[in-house]
Amino acid sequence: MAPPAPGPAPTLQHWIAGARPRTLPAAVAPVLAGTAIALWVDEAVWWKAALALAVSLLLQVGVNYANDYSDGIRGTDDARVGPMRLVGSRVATPGQVKTAAFAALGAAALVGLVLAATTAWWLVGVGLASILAAWFYTGGPRPYGYLGLGEVMVFVFFGLVAVLGTTYVQTESFELPALYAAIGVGAFACAILVANNLRDIPTDVEAGKRTLAVVLGDERTRLLYALLVGLAVVALVGVALSTTVWTLLALVAAPQVVRSLRVLLGQRATGPALVPVLQLTGVAELLYAAGLFAGVIVASV
Repeated sequence: MAPPAPGPAPTLQHWIAGARPRTLPAAVAPVLAGTAIALWVDEAVWWKAALALAVSLLLQVGVNYANDYSDGIRGTDDARVGPMRLVGSRVATPGQVKTAAFAALGAAALVGLVLAATTAWWLVGVGLASILAAWFYTGGPRPYGYLGLGEVMVFVFFGLVAVLGTTYVQTESFELPALYAAIGVGAFACAILVANNLRDIPTDVEAGKRTLAVVLGDERTRLLYALLVGLAVVALVGVALSTTVWTLLALVAAPQVVRSLRVLLGQRATGPALVPVLQLTGVAELLYAAGLFAGVIVASV
C-alpha cells in the first residue's frame, strides 16, 4: 500500500535533501581518478571529463530518488534511522519522486549520448546498463538491492565502469592503471554501502529487505568493511607501480579510514551512531581520488 498523500508541496530544500548531497563524493571520485590516469597516459580532454562528471552526478542523484521512491512505496523507509526520505517522510508523493528520478536519469542519458557520439557508439549500451542498474537497485518486482547484490553492482558501476569509462572517453584506450584505480574507488564505494546497510540491519530485517549485511550479519559485515578499505590500499600500490610513486598521495585518505575503523571495530557503533562512518568513508573516497589526481599533476611538473 502506498503511503498517504503529503501535506504542502516539497520545497527546494526538500528536493536537495532528497538528492542526498552527502553521497555525491561517490560520483565525483571515479571521474577524478579516471581523469588522473588519462592525464598520465596521454592528455586529459577536459570537456569530456566535465561531461563524464555530469553523467556520474546525474546517475547518483537519479539512483537516490529512485531508491527513495521504490523503498517508500514498499514501506521500507517507514522506520528509517538515516537521513530524511521524501516519500517515507510524506514530504512528497511517490509520483513526484518517481518523476524526479526519471528526469535525472534522462538527463544523464542525454549527456552520455553526447559522449558516445564523440567517442564510440557502443558506449550507449554501457549507459543504458547503468541506467537500468540505477532503477532496478530497489525498483521493479525483484530489486537486486533486496537480494544482497547491491555492493556488487556499486563496485561494477561506480567503480569499474565509472573510472574505466572516464579514462576511455578521453584516451580511447583501456589502461592497466585505470583498472587498479577503478578497483580502489569501487572498494570505497562498496564500503559506503556496507556501512549504510550495517546501520539498517534491524529495520531492513523487519521490512524483509535482504541486503548483503542482513545475509552476513553484524560481525561479518564489519569485517567486510575492513577488507574493502584494505583492498583500496592494495589497489593504490598497483596504481603507484604502474604510474608514479606520487600517486601514493592518495594515502591522505588514511585518517578518515582509521577513524571509521575505530567506530566500526573499536566502539562497535550501531544504528544512528554509524552515520559518521558513512560521511568519513565518502570523504575518504574523494580524498583517495584527489590524491591520485594530485600525484599525477606533481609527477608531470
